[in-house]
Amino acid sequence: MSSSQKESVGITVKKADDFSEWYTQVVIKAGLADYAPVKGFIVLRPYGYAIWESIRDLLDKRFKETGHQNGFLPVLIPESLLAKEADHFAGFTPEVFWVTKTGNNEIGEKLALRPTSETLAYSIFAKWITSYRDLPLKINFWNTALRAEIKATKPFVRTSEFLWQEGHTVHATEEEAEKEVMAILDIYREVIEDFIAVPAIRGFKSDKEKFVGAKYTTTLEGMMADGKALQMGTSHHLAQNFSRPFEIKFLGKDTKEHFAWQTSWGVSWRLIGALIMVHGDDKGLILPPRIAPVQVVIVPIHKDKDAEAVKAHAHELASELRRAGVRVHVDDRDEYTSGWKFNEWELKGVPLRVNIGARDIEKGQVEFVRRDSREKKQAPRAALVQEANSLLESIQYDLYSRAKQMLDSFISRPATYGEFKGVIEGRGGFASAGWCGSPECETRIKEETGADIRVIPFDHQQGGQDRNNNGNDSDSSNKCIYCGQPAKKVAMFGRAY
Repeated sequence: MSSSQKESVGITVKKADDFSEWYTQVVIKAGLADYAPVKGFIVLRPYGYAIWESIRDLLDKRFKETGHQNGFLPVLIPESLLAKEADHFAGFTPEVFWVTKTGNNEIGEKLALRPTSETLAYSIFAKWITSYRDLPLKINFWNTALRAEIKATKPFVRTSEFLWQEGHTVHATEEEAEKEVMAILDIYREVIEDFIAVPAIRGFKSDKEKFVGAKYTTTLEGMMADGKALQMGTSHHLAQNFSRPFEIKFLGKDTKEHFAWQTSWGVSWRLIGALIMVHGDDKGLILPPRIAPVQVVIVPIHKDKDAEAVKAHAHELASELRRAGVRVHVDDRDEYTSGWKFNEWELKGVPLRVNIGARDIEKGQVEFVRRDSREKKQAPRAALVQEANSLLESIQYDLYSRAKQMLDSFISRPATYGEFKGVIEGRGGFASAGWCGSPECETRIKEETGADIRVIPFDHQQGGQDRNNNGNDSDSSNKCIYCGQPAKKVAMFGRAY
């Protein structure tokens, strides 16, 4: 293959020079997804789906361990049902796909392709719940949602149909519901930070940015390498705002009738978009080992006379690694050179590569190559499993550490509104600043800078906290960054996907 052909197969732009084009090339050329015939939709290829399965399985295990069960909901929702919670649905109206015909026949009532399932699920929950004995009800749905994307589309981040999970729970008391909100947020944090290796700031959404119909929304907000924020997952306390219109009520132990308390929560395949944007480099994807479908790829390097022996040895190594629980693949294709294979697996982001040739076999050694740092290391054949596991853990740790350093570098604490605008319009990132709590100031900032409140952190060490909860030591956080009035909260502002 010529050098020009090889160049066209690999990533042809640098991440720092054209982030958007770089991202698109990684998605397409690493074999994660492709564009569908309808604008705004993508086709998830097997490698991309395998990454989603890794994330899904981690979450599914934790949901089941905490008493949640999986269910299934249909995709069509009658318009009359949506009208029961008009304020909630109004937030989705511009994005809704409508079904108005079956074949050539007009249908009597328009049907929405679900943008989210609250109205549909809760009309059913009202039939299932009659007594305190029916509670708590904790159901999760692995499905898709459809929202006509009106902004610029981006695979995994903004598409008109996306894979996600949406959980819906019903409780007898508000205290139980609030505990559920935080328990789910903690599950999300564990998977996002400990497995996907992307640090996230936990906190509340402002009333303007919260889920429509919720009493409050908690969120995990990440920072991408181009200085834009990405909402990674949300968990909502719905209070009784849906149980009342949908009449989800139960007979309590006190023999009185009560309206239930509810939560909903979800993450989507945008987590794949996050790991691409945070970890990827000019060579392509870099996958954290704990969620990589293939953790180790073994490439036999041989001349014709050694081919069978080297391949056989490579498969022996793979069998040993598999027995130790390592996800491994042997690339023994003859139609590609070793160099071609190296480039392909680097593009696909496999965390660790093992090179094995006749000379390595003679010396009783294997050669490891890290995807993140591209460092090479020789190790005794007998130490194969131990060394592989050690390197995989090191890669996982280092990816998170680098991502955390990047996040920290993107947090600024401007003292004036002029500095605030300089941050947002310059390198970007999070601007941590005092906020008076006024929606008017929040709206004006958005109109003037394109930045909104991404998160009001639980932890002031991450950039802010409720002013009623021990305050903040920074003088600039004592006043609203926009109007100068006393600040009630310290919020993280930023532009976002």
